[in-house]
Amino acid sequence: MSNIAIAGLGWLGLPLAAQLQELGHHVKGSVTSKNKQAELRNHGLDVYQVEIAEDEIRGEIQAFLADTEILIILIPPGLRRNTGHNHALRMAQLLDATEKASVKKVILISSTGVYDDAQGAVTEKDLPQPQDNKGKQLLEVEQIFFKSSAIETTVIRFGGLFGGSRNPVKYLAGRTGLSNGNAPVNLIHRQDCMGIILGVIYKNAFGHIINAVHPEHPKKAEYYTKQAIALGLEPPQYDTEEAEETYKKVDSVTLKPLLGYTFQKSL
Repeated sequence: MSNIAIAGLGWLGLPLAAQLQELGHHVKGSVTSKNKQAELRNHGLDVYQVEIAEDEIRGEIQAFLADTEILIILIPPGLRRNTGHNHALRMAQLLDATEKASVKKVILISSTGVYDDAQGAVTEKDLPQPQDNKGKQLLEVEQIFFKSSAIETTVIRFGGLFGGSRNPVKYLAGRTGLSNGNAPVNLIHRQDCMGIILGVIYKNAFGHIINAVHPEHPKKAEYYTKQAIALGLEPPQYDTEEAEETYKKVDSVTLKPLLGYTFQKSL
């Protein structure tokens, strides 16, 4: 059984850690706050406080990475909050620490945000062409890890995340004047996120880029209206004018041949 470290014990990292422990792996996790560390240690988890800045890493990074065979990076870029920080510089710090710790295998969780919203139908064979700051930084992080000669990295680009109490329609409910209602959704359930990560580990599928998005792509207006009604929320309203709509539709030509993975959750 592998020694696995998860950088970022959040919405996905915590249940992933629990599942890996059930499978017999020794799992370490990192959080940014000491309060969160104490709380999770009280629940029996091996947790380290690690805070990654643009110019240094504060906390217990050496202990966190020590004796780690596989590092799973689940650190959100936080670029939507306009904090002004440089996510790529932060992840360069983590890459440097990872290489020095002699970690050999990394699963880097990225996002379909590397593709521009107007890039159309794309797979792993298509070069991402991000136009915004978030997409450019995500792509830069992918490249620095993938090009490292010291580690073998698999990049997983998740679509929009849902599962548990998390549902994108909660952020859209009641809003009006939304555009691109005919554009397809690109979503993935948390259970499938975990299933794909486990697939990479157990198939030893390192050195790849994987788009991880549910193969069904209903139209945004239809899907979110249906979701809002099911949750008792006011449906979002999309403009119906015949403006030329832009979209992206993300699929994978890697997932099935590489992992043989079948999606567990429907949209």
